[in-house]
Amino acid sequence: MSVASVFPRLEARLPSVQKPIQYVGGELNSVVKDWDCGEASETGGPTVRWALMYPDAYEVGLPNQGVQILYEVLNERDWILAERTYSVWPDMEKVMRDGDEHGPIPQFTVDSHRPVGAFDLFGLSFSTELGYTNMLNALDLAGIPLHAADRGEDDPVVIAGGHAAFNPEPIADFVDAAVLGDGEEVVLAISEVVREWKAEDRPGGREELLRRLAVTGNIYVPRFYDVAYAPDGAIEAVVPNRPGIPFRVRKHTLMDLDQWPYPANPLVPLAETVHERFSVEIFRGCTRGCRFCQAGMITRPVRERSIKTIGDMVENGIRKSGFEEVGLLSLSSADHTEIGDVAKGLADRYEGSNVSLSLPSTRVDAFNITLANEFSRNGRRSGLTFAPEGGSERMRKVINKMVTEEDLIRTVAAAYSHGWRQVKLYFMCGLPQETDEDVLAIADLAKRVIAKGREVSGRNDIRCTVSIGGFVPKPHTPFQWAPQLDHEATDERLRLLREVVREDKKYARAIGFRYHDGKPGIVEGLLSRGDRRVGAVIEQVWRDGGRFDGWSEHFSYDRWMASAEKVLADTPVDVDWYTTREREYDEVLPWEHLDSGLDKDWLWGDWEDALAAADGADIEIEDCRWTPCYDCGVCPEMGTEIQVGPTGQKLLPLSVV
Repeated sequence: MSVASVFPRLEARLPSVQKPIQYVGGELNSVVKDWDCGEASETGGPTVRWALMYPDAYEVGLPNQGVQILYEVLNERDWILAERTYSVWPDMEKVMRDGDEHGPIPQFTVDSHRPVGAFDLFGLSFSTELGYTNMLNALDLAGIPLHAADRGEDDPVVIAGGHAAFNPEPIADFVDAAVLGDGEEVVLAISEVVREWKAEDRPGGREELLRRLAVTGNIYVPRFYDVAYAPDGAIEAVVPNRPGIPFRVRKHTLMDLDQWPYPANPLVPLAETVHERFSVEIFRGCTRGCRFCQAGMITRPVRERSIKTIGDMVENGIRKSGFEEVGLLSLSSADHTEIGDVAKGLADRYEGSNVSLSLPSTRVDAFNITLANEFSRNGRRSGLTFAPEGGSERMRKVINKMVTEEDLIRTVAAAYSHGWRQVKLYFMCGLPQETDEDVLAIADLAKRVIAKGREVSGRNDIRCTVSIGGFVPKPHTPFQWAPQLDHEATDERLRLLREVVREDKKYARAIGFRYHDGKPGIVEGLLSRGDRRVGAVIEQVWRDGGRFDGWSEHFSYDRWMASAEKVLADTPVDVDWYTTREREYDEVLPWEHLDSGLDKDWLWGDWEDALAAADGADIEIEDCRWTPCYDCGVCPEMGTEIQVGPTGQKLLPLSVV
């Protein structure tokens, strides 16, 4: 039996909201299936229905590659129906809550405008913890009980994924399950379990379905684990509370990216989005070993796509989307073993066309002018972005970002001498063992960059933008034990840096300065290293009006602090306990029962190396792609291996271009 669309109830109200286009659906390459497609499929049987959400506005959520890939992978199966939903802006939320004569209008999908509460599975992809209040808002608008324990047999199974799911404990009360790692294969495995359970007429109800998911060892079901706390507030243990549930849940790793060339049918947005381009992920994982970088740690090992697959994906994506910019994405795209051949092959193929190629933030030591020229061959020469991360060489040793000042100056000199006029440098403030002097060194570095640019180009219109983000310690990294810098100290260091830049009239106008204050970082820190007790804080913030916490105009630090003070008042912990406190090796961390493959002793040893580097020790952990294994644990633990070229393949121009 089909589920009615809410669009007839919605349509007349769309003129009353800003950007109504983001709620209407119908994008090029979107998919609309019959509600009972499974019964009509070749194999027959139950339909498995997914509502997929990126918990942010349409303009941010639609370009998200993770959701697009899962949407396509699921819809390729004739017995699975997958639709998308995004967070609604406050004006639309009011329209939906006010409703009509039939009551409130529920959270809906943009594909068929079906109520999210009617689906079997509600999958949310979290790339940042600041989307948690948007999740609660979507659940409430959908009519799904906020707390997993209160959900009935007909409510969707709520599943979290994405990088933030590597510590889902702060949202453990709200999600039924969480998936760690790559999603392509595991969403199909989940769908198979749900289909089989439905075909058997749902034996044991919701509880049995969750048990079947949990015993696979790849899906975390929080309700099947109990957390015990010590009198001082620390966690004593996290243990399964019923037979057959694994003590540790393993991440999922997709090993052959060439077999999964998605998105093959990229969604083309109706409204302007944050990324107006077609993106191809050229490899997954990173083994550079930057100690602050959760993405690099949890996505190991490195798995490269072949030149042929990259070329085929680019050609197919341009043809099916009409985009004229192609982004070659990864955590460090210039590190692809055959990036030179990829760049030349694509530049040859599309020379003289409207297609431009872009490479995201590039490592200083992986950049070369030949590569940059290939990417700008069609005449579109944008600014170059580099990420030294630490202002001083001392800090770069602490974080294992082994780039010297001379490396950076040599690289920017090459860029400025070959016609580039603008360089963007990305740094972090608040790193472990950082001092005021380390941050002020950023100003000296920026001035040297401008001076060198003027020298080699003979021009004065040289620009350097300094962008600074606040450091937040993340789970599954060597810095998971580190204290976070409080927001007052962060803001003071940034103020001093801004003054030093502005005081030097020779350089002040040539240096742009972008930064965020320290308050959002404290909230992100609370959520990233929080445990189940933080869930009540998130709920209180949402009930007090918290929405879109990743947007500065909607974020309220005071609301978060007031909620935390209220909720944690009768506990031995507070916000500082979660953020600015250093952890010891023996402390049970909230995510220790979730296995990213990384060995705890290796992470701790790397943390000790960072402290030694702060005291002057010359310790460098090299990229294990090119050196013997240094035993982080991932490959033997996960049964995986590093996959890199060379493949010996070449990318030939297409005859049609």
